[in-house]
Amino acid sequence: MDIFGYIKSNMPRQRNTIEYEVYGSLALFSDILTRTGGEKFSYPIPTYEALKGITHSIYFKPTLMWIVDAVRIMNPIRTVRKGIRPVNYSGGNDLSYYTYLDDVRYQVRAHFEWNLNRPELEADRNENKHHNIAMRMVTRGGRRDIFLGTRECQGYVEPCIFGDGEGAYDSCGEIPYSLMLHGITYADEAICEEDKGQMTVRLWRPVMKNGIIEFIRPENCDPALKRHIREMSIKPFGHGLGNFSGLDEFEGGSTNELE
Repeated sequence: MDIFGYIKSNMPRQRNTIEYEVYGSLALFSDILTRTGGEKFSYPIPTYEALKGITHSIYFKPTLMWIVDAVRIMNPIRTVRKGIRPVNYSGGNDLSYYTYLDDVRYQVRAHFEWNLNRPELEADRNENKHHNIAMRMVTRGGRRDIFLGTRECQGYVEPCIFGDGEGAYDSCGEIPYSLMLHGITYADEAICEEDKGQMTVRLWRPVMKNGIIEFIRPENCDPALKRHIREMSIKPFGHGLGNFSGLDEFEGGSTNELE
């Protein structure tokens, strides 16, 4: 089966899907086991959380939650080691070695769903509006700066058709990876009852099939591979709270204000 057959048969496309290509000269999706030692080492593939962060940089509103469906690895996986002088808050100079991914390019497919933990933003649940804005932001390279895992790794976003073009691993078959970070569930996006009011770290074991990694949804991660880090409350949004409500455009009741 060719890559297009694989995509059509295994990956249903949501109607509010966005597809984009993100690339850069360096990427650092830090292995959580190496972060505390000061010398960071990148996972060979991007994490769900990193791709979700990139999608947030393209377009984000607290009304919705982005679900990353899949990533396609386009360039060969190569690493490069660089000497870094990190900030030493106790004074003096430090030297660390960071292992980056070199010359990366990924195709990403994601869709959004309403954040049901925010009933105060229910009036802002206009699917066509948010999807159209997100599509425009993809063509413009995102609303905010794009980073490939860490701030020194600048990324760039362009629209694409997921599965289009030739990838380095289109015929590689199935490649399993060891235990990796999936992402972090914050209290305002928690779906499972046991995760509500908590900050939760999720782990998983990804598998790449012909260059494509399909992500399991955060709430479907193995409970045995989740850890509650600390209690966390949900920051409310709304008028009179001194923060963005997302409802200003609905004042006046005219549908023309949605356009």
